[in-house]
This record gives sequence, structure tokens and C-alpha cells, in this order.
Amino acid sequence: MPRLSIEIQGVVQGVGFRPFVYRAALARNLTGWVRNRPDGVEIEVQGENAALEDFLRAMRDEKPAPARIHAICSHTIKDLPADSAFAILASGASETTRPSVPADLALCADCKAEMDTPGERRYRYPFTNCTYCGPRYSIIADLPYDRPRTAMRAFPLCEACEAQYRDPSDRRFHAQPIACPVCGPRVSLRDANGVLRAEGDAALREAAVDLLAGRVLAMKGLGGYQLLVDATSDSAVALLRERKHREEKPFAVMFLDLDSLSRACEVSDAEAAILQSAEAPILLLKCRGGVIAKNIAPGNPSLGAFLPYTPLHELLLGLLDRPLVCTSGNLSDEPMCINDDEAFERLGDVADAFLVHNRPVLRPVDDSVGRVEGGALHLLRRARGFAPLPLSVPLDAPVVLAFGGHMKSTITLLTGGQAVVSQHLGDLDSPQGIALLSRTVKDFLNFFQAAPARLACDLHPDYASTRMAERMAKARGLNLVRVQHHHAHVAACLAELDLQEPVLGLAWDGSGYGPDGTVWGGEALLVEGPRFSRFGHLRTFPLPGGERAVKEPRRSALGLCWELVHDEAAAADLFSTTELRPLHRMLELGLRSPRTSSIGRLFDAVAALVGIRVGAGFEGQAAMALEFAAAESNDDGAYRIALEGGIADTSPLLEELLADRRQGTDSATMARRFHTALADLALAFAESAGREDVILTGGCFQNQLLAALCTEKLSGRGFRVRRPALYPPNDGGISLGQAWVAAQWDGQSDLGV
Repeated sequence: MPRLSIEIQGVVQGVGFRPFVYRAALARNLTGWVRNRPDGVEIEVQGENAALEDFLRAMRDEKPAPARIHAICSHTIKDLPADSAFAILASGASETTRPSVPADLALCADCKAEMDTPGERRYRYPFTNCTYCGPRYSIIADLPYDRPRTAMRAFPLCEACEAQYRDPSDRRFHAQPIACPVCGPRVSLRDANGVLRAEGDAALREAAVDLLAGRVLAMKGLGGYQLLVDATSDSAVALLRERKHREEKPFAVMFLDLDSLSRACEVSDAEAAILQSAEAPILLLKCRGGVIAKNIAPGNPSLGAFLPYTPLHELLLGLLDRPLVCTSGNLSDEPMCINDDEAFERLGDVADAFLVHNRPVLRPVDDSVGRVEGGALHLLRRARGFAPLPLSVPLDAPVVLAFGGHMKSTITLLTGGQAVVSQHLGDLDSPQGIALLSRTVKDFLNFFQAAPARLACDLHPDYASTRMAERMAKARGLNLVRVQHHHAHVAACLAELDLQEPVLGLAWDGSGYGPDGTVWGGEALLVEGPRFSRFGHLRTFPLPGGERAVKEPRRSALGLCWELVHDEAAAADLFSTTELRPLHRMLELGLRSPRTSSIGRLFDAVAALVGIRVGAGFEGQAAMALEFAAAESNDDGAYRIALEGGIADTSPLLEELLADRRQGTDSATMARRFHTALADLALAFAESAGREDVILTGGCFQNQLLAALCTEKLSGRGFRVRRPALYPPNDGGISLGQAWVAAQWDGQSDLGV
């Protein structure tokens, strides 16, 4: 009988793939074997032709839900070994290592049922998992993914778990994090000084009492520490805001089940499916109100909502008759804590109690965040459940390591025709953030045994990621490709969608270093291959005080009025006389007033001028408030933006907006007319450029209304609108774009003008 050698590449480790192969072979009376390799799975299988064909079909069509197959290669073997059965062999070696690190997976239905059933061995056990769920990336120390190379190596299996681990017919066969109350990790509750209060189930029950009393709980979760409070208590949320130094930024809320979540938010069928998926991200949903505390997402019609994704979350919420705020265990602008000593030191003044366990977390993995548009998931933060799953990038290219930007940092390793993007690392304003970036680089190079031939970074010379890339390039004698920020935004979408055609990219965001010395952010770029040209941009205006304008939208308003209508008095009511004097001096002399083409700062200026927001407690708050106001209006008017010679002049827009303001037009109407004006500008850029494909990317296109209006205008005129989906349009996608550009760079020519 014929025998096939099959190689399957992709995410096929840690997801129950080998037991699936074993059962598929037995069901078809096939003999042979399967084993893990660093680049995927290798199979030899022998039997009747029809059975072999059906086996190959099953590999594609019946694989475990968490598996991601990128390639299946098979060929007939002439030398036929004598197998009497089908076996699962120990992991093998491979000369070519490709990214195949599995992502962390949410608690599956089978494990939940087992955990909820009295008399089961794992009844109420907070570390229940199997090959279809549980920790993966957060506990891996090395590849191939086997228990001795994970954080579970410190927990020898008991006899019962060992039997399940060795039984190919069991769903826990080679489930590397397998554990039970006899041999696995344990949970305990400690006070803010680390003193033990309770252990086991009693720890969970006392933690629930603390939460019901309005206290702040720090809990060691799957990918690091989280801070929890009662989501129905205004005072508990206010306490967390005060201690975490997070005055206004929305919190995410975890609900016990879909029924309770649906009472607080509107949930479509597509959203329900994603909430209950193995990835289980936070989704931005329309809030019904009335169930949760008003200060969880002040002024925001949406709520970041999700369901329990670990047994620990499930058990804790099961003891409460209410949802919980569940946010990263950190202070603002720092990475989340992952080990106990660090947590007690950094969160000791934030949390009243600590729910800890003794399973090490090897790297921080935050929650993914997204929204559903047109029935499809669009990620705004890519982390748990998705990272570091690889993206197929069919380029014949050297190994590239890209260091990303400064905000919402990620890195990307491009090797073997695949790009693997790290989890969301956060901002690089703190020593802890920079250290995390360095550790992640070391992790990736170790996992994939990669020796980069080329490095990539942002053009900005002062980014911590740029400086780190420069040091590595110098130490290793490597070429460093500096990729302009907005070029990288567009390139990330090209990589995700595997587009090679020339495109027009509208990269609209808050800021990015421009090679002309200005702050870019309202760009129309023509991109072909690794090169770009600046086809057009927003007319520049000054930002008095520079970066301070990010937190004070009124400064953007002052600079805009000064530049475009030469009327500083138009924004004078936003300042005191004492405040205005030095700002006018800055503008007159051009001191500390960098020029920007940023649409993000234009959003800020308009939000201040129409009376919606003059200050910002967090990044993008003014723009978000402007979007929410615009969504309340059905006005079909639009302000004018004059496009000439590639320069989008917003002088007419500003004059018309100020006229509306003098006439007492409501802020929602003015906000709507502004959004429509930008959609008209997108269409004008597209018609001038004459490219069939138009990419909408950058942080401004997290604005759902803006994206919808632009898409409607462009599609109505026959343009193909492309948007990133599984890689964020914000700076979380920058490293992917950098890697895509650097991989195609010829080593000689400039990348753009």
C-alpha cells in the first residue's frame, strides 16, 4: 500500500493537532506516525489510496479550531517501513525554523463543564485546561513546545495526569499545561504586604468578599497581573482611578456570561461568536446603560466588554452577582506586572489584596481589543489569543527584525516567508517598557533561532526603539532600514492583505516624524513595492508648546486659527490672558511650535473650537468625543477643504466652522460637518491620484464614523477600499510595515520622497 510523507506548517502545536492526526489515522485504518518539528508537524501515513486522500482532506477541513495551517506538502515514499499501528513520536529537529508559537487560548466548554461538575477531579480547580485551551505563549520558554520547555516544568505530573498526558485518545494528550489539584499550581490570597490570608477555594471566596466591599483586587491572571473592582460601584471605580492614576480613560468590564453581558450592551450574532471564541477578545459594544457604574467609560457610548477566559476568572465571577472592571495590573504608561515581587512593589499602593498563584508567567500578554464591523473583527490591540500567530508573507527576502514605533509598541520578525508580530508591548516612556522591548527581541531571536540580516526602525531619532535598533545594528554590523512612520502604516496593510499593486494610502493619525522636519499625520502616499511618494497632505499649522498640544487640544486650535485665518482671537476664549501672552510670543517667533500636517491634531483643534473638549485626559480623547457628538447628528452638510497641488487647505473649513459657531450652531452638527468634510477630502485625494486601491489606515481610522463615511464615498465612486483588520491601524501595526518594506529594500535606493 502507498505511504505518504506529509509536512504541515503553521500553528499546529499546543492546539491538540497530534491527537487529531492520531484519531484521523485510526478512523481510516492507516499506519505510520506523527511528530512535532519546530516548523510544524511531520507525518508519515500508509494505507489505501482512498483513505489517504480522505486523510489529507481531513487535515484541511476538520482540524482543531485553534489550529492555523499555512501549508501542507506531501509526497509518496518508495521505501516502506513495516508499521503495525499509528504512533505519536517525540518531537524532532528541523534545519529551517519557522514561526509556530501558539497563542494563549480561552477556557473551552469541555473544561468549563468539568470544572463545574461536583465529583470531577478538577471540580472548581482554577488551572483546568486541555489541548484546546489554556496558557501557551505566556508560559513558553523555548521551542519545540513541550512541557519541559514551559513554566510547567516545575510541576511534575501525578499518576492520573500522567495517564491522560500519555493517552492519545484523551483530549489532554500532550496538553503541556495539564494540571490538577494534586500536582498543579495553587492559588492564595495575600494582603498588600504579602501576608497570607487564605489558600485554595477559600482564597477565591475571601477575594469575592473584598470585591463586594468595594476594595481593589490585584489578580495574577494568564498573562500577568490585572486590577479588579466591582463594576457596579461608582465609589470602587473612583478608588481604582485615583490609585492607578487613570482619571478618565475607559475601563474594560468582564461579565460572567453572554446573558449578563447582553443586559448591559447590544450584542449581534457576530459579536457573540467572537466573544465566545478561543481568542475571547475585549469588544467595543454599544452600551445600554443602567447596569454598570457611570464612571467606567464617562462620555463614551461604547463599552469594552468581554467574558471570562480563564478558570480563575470564571470561578471568581461565579461567586459574584455582578460584573467586574478588569484592567491591566500596572500604573499608567507602564507594562503590566508578571511576577509576584514586582507586583507587590509596583501595585502595593493600588491594591488592597493580591490573588496570586505559583505558576510562573514568562512574558506579559495583555488582552486583545477590537470591534466588529460588517460582521468581521477589526483589532485595535493585538495580544492574547492572536499574538504571536504568524502571517504568511510570500517574499523571497532575508531575515528582518523590525523594532516598531514608540507608542503601542510591537516588534516583527520576518523569516521563512512568514512575519510574526509580537503581542502589544505598550508605550516606551518608562524603563520597564524599554526593558520589555529588549526581552521580547531576545525571546523572538531565541524562539526562531533567527540571525537577522537586516534591521528596521522608525525615522524618528529619539524613539527608544530606534536607539535600540541602532545599537544592535552597530554591534552586529547590520544594515538598518529607517522607514517613515506613515509609509509603515500603509505597508502594514499591504503585508496583511498581500497586495503588490500600486496603491494610494491615506495615513491619518496624530503624529509621525517627517523627513522634511515637520510632524506628519495627514498623508496621502503613493506606494508601490517598498517605495512611496508623498502625493499630498494636510496644510501644516504650528503647535504652540509642541507635545503639550496632545494633552491640550486648545493649543492645536490656537495654532490652526493663527495659521489659517490669521485670527488668534478666534481661540482666545479658550485661554486666560496670562496664558495667551507667552503662546502668542511662541507663534510670532516660531519657538517651540513645530509645524504639523496631522489630522489627529486637526481633530483636537475642532473639538476645542466647537466646545466639546479643550483638554485631554488620555490620547485621542478629544477626537473620540468629537466622533461621539457627530454620530448624534443627521446633518448632511459638509465644510469645504480646498485641494490644490496636493495640499489640503482647511482655511475654508475653519472659516465656515467659525461662522457656524458665531451663529450658535450646535456642536453635534458642526462635528458631523467636519467628519463629512474629511470624507470628501479622501475622495478628492483618490480622484486626483487615480489609483484603484485606496488604503485607509492610521490611528484616526479607529474612528468608526470617519472610516464608514470615507468608505461610502470612495466605494460609491468605484474605488476599492482596503483597511487593516487583524493588525491594528494604529502604531501597533508599525513594526509589520517596517519589516515588509525592509524585506524588499534593494540596499541602494531611497525608500521615498
